[in-house]
Amino acid sequence: MSDPSAASRPVQAVVLAGGQGSRLRPYTDDRPKPMVEIPGTGTPIIGHQLSWLAEEGVTDVVVSCGHLADVLQKWLETADLPVSVTTVVESEPLGRGGGLKYAAAHLPHPDQPWYATNGDIWTRFSLRDMADFHTERDALATLALARPRLPWGAVKTDGFGRITDFIEAPPSTFEINAGVYVFSPEFAGLLPTRGDHERTTFPRLARERKLAGFTIPQGSYWRAIDTAKDLTEAAKELAALGR
Repeated sequence: MSDPSAASRPVQAVVLAGGQGSRLRPYTDDRPKPMVEIPGTGTPIIGHQLSWLAEEGVTDVVVSCGHLADVLQKWLETADLPVSVTTVVESEPLGRGGGLKYAAAHLPHPDQPWYATNGDIWTRFSLRDMADFHTERDALATLALARPRLPWGAVKTDGFGRITDFIEAPPSTFEINAGVYVFSPEFAGLLPTRGDHERTTFPRLARERKLAGFTIPQGSYWRAIDTAKDLTEAAKELAALGR
């Protein structure tokens, strides 16, 4: 029996892979951040992302390149990929919103919804569930939300200021933008040609109640790969998960 929700789920995506990754040096001296390999996997970050997108029903991906674009393009041309990939390179910096708009213009189905993800995100959760959540709320854009673990230990105190417990790397009490999105077809037309959509388009949609937030389910894996420590931690966590 066919799933009626499947018709509204995206089959196309944009991966924003143009960042310089200065905090990941020396790994990013000769490659862009999405080409950094997660230790022990033999696969760069973007390889994991494309596999995940394919598992979630995506068939076409536009990769927006920037820093050391030729290294990323060469890998994409030679790798055995589970999706059809198109690469675009900005001739001049357009900002996050402008870059997203430029990449979206190369999607094969402009009249259909699409996913987007930042090129340094390593995660596993159901994009299908997120797409259904997006449709149910009649949103123009839906952000995945995560509760990252704090890099410090925390303490609990009682009403008299006495310490009652220590908690190692607790989850944040705030949800953050997890760098994974579902967009309706009309969203691309609301993006700035140049500039940052998180300061223009997103606040506007929030005021209009057209911006939704999908909390990544508890127990799902999520990590932003920003530093060498993140690479090490990701390798440990993946080993523990048996992946």
